[in-house]
Amino acid sequence: MTTTGEEHTAAGTGPWWWVRWRSAVLDAGLALASAAECGGEGVRFAHDAGLPVPIGVVFGVIAGSVLLVRRKWPIAVVLVSIAITPAQMGFLMGLVGLYTLAASELPRRITAALAAMSFAGMLIVTFVRTHQGVMSGDVTMGDWFVPFASITTAIGMTAPPVLLGLYMGARRRLMESLRERADSLERELQLLAERAEERAEWARSEERTRIAREMHDVVAHRVSLMVVHAAALQAIARKDPEKAVKNAALVGDMGRQALTELREMLGVLRSGNGADGRVSAASSSAALSSTSSSSSSSSSSSSGSAVAAVPLAAVGVAAAVAASRAADGSGAGAVSGAGAGGVVEGPCLAELDELVGQSAAAGMVVALSVEGDVRAYAREIEQTAYRVVQEALTNVHKHAAGAKTYVRLAHRMSEIAMQVENECPPEVGAGSSVRLPSGGNGLLGMKERVAALGGVFVSGPTDAGGFRVSAVIPA
Repeated sequence: MTTTGEEHTAAGTGPWWWVRWRSAVLDAGLALASAAECGGEGVRFAHDAGLPVPIGVVFGVIAGSVLLVRRKWPIAVVLVSIAITPAQMGFLMGLVGLYTLAASELPRRITAALAAMSFAGMLIVTFVRTHQGVMSGDVTMGDWFVPFASITTAIGMTAPPVLLGLYMGARRRLMESLRERADSLERELQLLAERAEERAEWARSEERTRIAREMHDVVAHRVSLMVVHAAALQAIARKDPEKAVKNAALVGDMGRQALTELREMLGVLRSGNGADGRVSAASSSAALSSTSSSSSSSSSSSSGSAVAAVPLAAVGVAAAVAASRAADGSGAGAVSGAGAGGVVEGPCLAELDELVGQSAAAGMVVALSVEGDVRAYAREIEQTAYRVVQEALTNVHKHAAGAKTYVRLAHRMSEIAMQVENECPPEVGAGSSVRLPSGGNGLLGMKERVAALGGVFVSGPTDAGGFRVSAVIPA
């Protein structure tokens, strides 16, 4: 992972104020070279000033050694180089000091001021020395040579190190900003990856809930009707064989419808999953196929059809478990109702008459009323409306057997409304002995379906002792 400039500095392993040992060695070498230069120039300075040579050499060595602290105190290095300019020593220290000062993070006005001072000092010293040389005859050039040499020398000793230092400082700051940007991008990518994982987990959970809801709607209603018919078969098998055969045929038809819907749902799971999902769905389909033949043969005799309801219900539960395992393995592999090669159209409002007829055939007294102009809706809306009515009728079979039920469907301008209301169930009835299990997820599933489309769902007991389920879905 990349590091910012501050982290890079904090992670340094060099001595004292140096980040790296390499920088310390470089500064020590420059300081030795500067001390040697100033020490050599101190000999001439001692002769010109009338001082002992050792004093001039020691002075030059000490002055040149100041270059060792150029990274920590660049201003002090430049000031020392300006101070010893009249002695004509410290040229290397002046060049390196100006470069370090310009490359540092100090304000530009300080760099400009010290660079101007160095330029002025070098200009004056060079002018005086060159003028003395012309006057003494050491230099035979014209009068123009003195200002030309002074200005050229001052510019050459000042401008290049300052410009190079400004360039290197800007380059270093650019690299640090790029490191910081890379760090921020890396953090953002990590956050995005975490959020993507959260969204994927949420999608998997939603898909598992959707598949469980679909399996519940498909299995619960069909199997509930089959159990009611099976109980009726037990009661009339010997008294009215003709009616028993008719009811057995109804049980077979309902079983085949449930199997067809389950196969369609498992087909979507199989087309969207990997090898594990295909194996699970294939084994479930095989079990469904083998049981379908047994349910078809059950319609030939009244006694056998009563027993056939039990394996059919068991197959429905087994298929639901297989689909749940496939969903756990694939996450969001199955798309709700759409996908190339595995489309599940689902029920529609045109099938409500058939749904109500099945409940009436099972012994329920149910009335269907439709208000408004019948029109087509989006597939999700029609499927949700159908499932709400289906689950409400299933709950009547489970909890209010024998109660009169009213199904109302209203086509409004911008919405569709449905209501299923049952009266208070009788104390004793033909279907009161049928005990159907309840998982407690029917009302929750209906509410989730309606809320997903932006609708309103209300359910609760009525004052007359019955139960009412109402839903309004925007069209």
